[in-house]
Amino acid sequence: MTTLFYSHQECLKHDPGGGYPESPERLSQIFERLNDPEFGLLLRRKAPKIDAKQISRVHDIDYVQSIMQSSRATGIVDIDGDTKLMQHSPDSILRSAGAVIAAVDDVMSGSANNAFCASRPPGHHASRAQAMGFCFFNNVALGVHHALEEHGLERIAIVDFDVHHGNGTQSIFKNDARVFFASTHQWMIFPKTGAADETGVGNLLNVPLARGTKGDRFRQAIDEQVIPALEEFAPEMVFVSAGFDAHIADTVGGMKLVDSDFDYATNAVSDIADKYAGGRLISVLEGGYNPRALASSVASHLRVLMSR
Repeated sequence: MTTLFYSHQECLKHDPGGGYPESPERLSQIFERLNDPEFGLLLRRKAPKIDAKQISRVHDIDYVQSIMQSSRATGIVDIDGDTKLMQHSPDSILRSAGAVIAAVDDVMSGSANNAFCASRPPGHHASRAQAMGFCFFNNVALGVHHALEEHGLERIAIVDFDVHHGNGTQSIFKNDARVFFASTHQWMIFPKTGAADETGVGNLLNVPLARGTKGDRFRQAIDEQVIPALEEFAPEMVFVSAGFDAHIADTVGGMKLVDSDFDYATNAVSDIADKYAGGRLISVLEGGYNPRALASSVASHLRVLMSR
């Protein structure tokens, strides 16, 4: 199996500073960890910049222009309490989304069966016209739309195991039966969405989990709820919103997962990709705010993808 890795040094430029959890150190720790010889066969690609026209296929054009214009201001611009822009933020934002578009094209061409996009800032809280939760544009949603409209796919699944619910992704696709969205997340923390009864047009599966959830309950949710639903949907491509902030060492959430739990989910979802989608799987970094734990989790995640 060939695994592609997409990122760019410009993804380090988004830096509001001041102890901001979504910091460049998240990515620099990943880069450092992946210098290990065991990742020598990882095919590394520079993420291109996406353009405004591509972004406006998912996000309202007025919103896109507002984000770009706000970034031209001097100093730090508060979009909301958590989400901040600065002069160099567009360099990171446009590469972050561009990585996913490039991954879709390369996986669809057969250059690789799977890919990991080390994208920051993340995207799964961004809706069509609102930034929130460190997210500006929805990287996964842009990739899914590209696969649907440019490559003619008809059934795409998204699996989100971030500790926070991917409310932006859900809002974008909740009425689109071509896209199945499954999320495991800690219940009643930010953004306080993702109740089990949020089912869209039958294309949403939300599995809220209690604070303190350990690997056994998480794996049960994957085995008994997420995988059967994916089997029924039979996707032609699988996306993973790979947030690692449910890790026991990450204090942003309150769950108690370890690297091997993320491995378990990665293997299970990869089995679905192998069975129905010719192995086509694209994983996109979302959360994870303890940089060392994040780098360790990403390394484990990539080991699984490279072994498929």
